Formats: sequence, C-alpha cells, structure tokens
Amino acid sequence: MLLLIVGLVLFLGTHAFTMARGPRAALIERVGEGPYKIGYSVASLLGLVVLSIGYGQYRANGYLEIWSPPVWTRHLALLLVLLAFICFVAAYLPGRIKARLKHPMLLGVKIWATAHLLANGDLGSIILFGAILAWAVMARISAKRRDEVKPHGGPAAAPAGWRNDALAVVIGVAAWFVFARVLHPWLIGVAVWPGQA
Repeated sequence: MLLLIVGLVLFLGTHAFTMARGPRAALIERVGEGPYKIGYSVASLLGLVVLSIGYGQYRANGYLEIWSPPVWTRHLALLLVLLAFICFVAAYLPGRIKARLKHPMLLGVKIWATAHLLANGDLGSIILFGAILAWAVMARISAKRRDEVKPHGGPAAAPAGWRNDALAVVIGVAAWFVFARVLHPWLIGVAVWPGQA
C-alpha cells in the first residue's frame, strides 16, 4: 500500500504542480522549458510506474475489501468507460464534442475514475481512483479559472467538426473494445468483459 501511495503522490503531485501557475512559470524561467518538460515527463512516468507496481503488489498481497459492489456496477462501469474513451479521443480531434466539453480529457478522467470507484469496493482502489478523481476535479476547476482569465485561442471547433466527432466516436469505441476485451485482463489482470473469467 505504501508504494501505491508514494506513486500516487509523485504522479498526481507532478500533475498538480502545473496548476500552480506562478511557481511553474518561475521554475520554467529558471531551468528552461525543455528541461522542465523532460523533468515533468520523467517524474510523471516514474510516478505511474511506481503506483502501478504498488497497486499490483497491493492486489496480490494486501487486498482489503471495504464493501462488495453488486454485479450491475461492473456493467455500468464498462459503459461509463466507453464514454471516457470517446472523451479521451475527442481531446485530440477538434470538433463539436471538444468545443462543447471544453476539456474532454479531464471529463474522461473523471468518468473513468468514477466508473472504477463504482465497480471496486477495496481500500486500494478507493484510494487510487478517489485520488485521481479528486485531482481531475481540481484540475478542471483550475482550467476553468485560467479560461476565464485568458480564453484558449483559435476556433472552438474545426471546420470538419462533425467528421472529427464521428472519428472520435469510432476510434473511442474501437480503443475501448480492444482495451476492455484484451488489454485490461492482460495488463491489469482483471477481466471486465461479460463472460470472461
């Protein structure tokens, strides 16, 4: 559990630092943008690796169930994660979905974390997904405040917005299917597709 918490602090702490615009700007001015981005990427990746190892060790050795979610929460979680995948893809395809949601990546993270909180009642999952959900909520509030001060430049939706929206949905559904059906049991060790053991 300790390794999971250390990884979370490193991973989310790195991401939370970007919300502190003054200290972030001062650090970039001191070390330069390139070294800052490299350091940020290395710290984030290290945090992700440590929390992944920590969560795996916790599931193998220290699993502690707080409550037992009913089976229907797993089916709901699977559908919610589908929406999250579409949001993730829409973040990179400027269109009407992205324009409407403004920050689809953060919305996707919130949906993903909520889905996993619904379907998992153990302490490690509550800590992991609860912390990620809390960070995503704070990040969205921070982004909204920044948008009020200095709106994003450029058009909100690309001229081919509907095409990009259709692509976001198709790519999101395909990525969700492959991840849920194949990669989740392989990488995470938990089968989430109905009928999988």
